[in-house]
Amino acid sequence: MNKKIAIAVALIILLTTYSSREKITISNFNLKKIIIENNYLLKKKDLKEMLSPIYEKNILFLNNTKIEKILIQNDFIRSFKLKKKYPDTIKIIIFEAKPIAVLQKEKNKFYLTEDINLIEYRNFKNFQDLPYVFGSKEQFKIFYNNLKKINFPLKLIRRYSLYESKRWDIETVDKKIIKLPSNNYIKSLENYLDLINKNEFLKYKVFDYRLNNQLILK
Repeated sequence: MNKKIAIAVALIILLTTYSSREKITISNFNLKKIIIENNYLLKKKDLKEMLSPIYEKNILFLNNTKIEKILIQNDFIRSFKLKKKYPDTIKIIIFEAKPIAVLQKEKNKFYLTEDINLIEYRNFKNFQDLPYVFGSKEQFKIFYNNLKKINFPLKLIRRYSLYESKRWDIETVDKKIIKLPSNNYIKSLENYLDLINKNEFLKYKVFDYRLNNQLILK
């Protein structure tokens, strides 16, 4: 016998034995209420509407797989936890994907998540200040991971631009532009981090590293 079914049967027997006055049937455990927690982007109302097919299902036999099939249809949901509150309630703790940038692809926009996956773009107030990416998702993933390796202050970036020559420009929130070479750009980024807080470099808006072993300031 399946372990979960065995537990459910044991629970029914226990409750039936405990309640001598009322007859407890399996239908007493039909789902009546869903509690949604930990959602910030998605509305509870929309999530409950998605989950409408499981209402009145017996929660003794309701498992993660059934709920997962419904929730994974929404790109913003990374994972969830299910907690049953007998006799007729479940609590679902939602873990949402976190957008880190907006990918502009021709006339279309997509959110890029922390694991560099594309999800549907919606105009969320919490993410209006995200940096924009003009380039391919695959190339950005490599570039983004390299930035993290050298602890580049990602919060300072306003825009990433990839050119046909496979090189990147970075525009910061204070309107400084870093023009990187196609190859070995890590060294250029580290040099920029060394210079940026020195007084003699504060006045410059363009840091051009495109020429080998040279920095042009404007």
